[in-house]
Amino acid sequence: MAAALTGLATSTLTTSALAQAAAPTPWELKPDMGYGYDKDGKTFAYKMGTNNAGTLLKGAKKVPKGTLFFIGHNGQLYMRTGPYLEGDGKFMFGTN
Repeated sequence: MAAALTGLATSTLTTSALAQAAAPTPWELKPDMGYGYDKDGKTFAYKMGTNNAGTLLKGAKKVPKGTLFFIGHNGQLYMRTGPYLEGDGKFMFGTN
């Protein structure tokens, strides 16, 4: 039992260290999917069709390039336009 817990702890620490050092990964947004953020702060992915494309685009706005999305400590989804990378390409708001 102790050996199993030690192995689990070591695995968790190794995984955490690798996650912190990992390079950024691109979002896997797909053209036939819709992504929602509801009034309770939950996120959802929906398979989209084409029968209401005009209604979907009415009132929609393009997201500016260079936009960062994040969820704050309060669970609120935020977006920030402006710099989020340092001159060397390192994420400004990452871990030290």
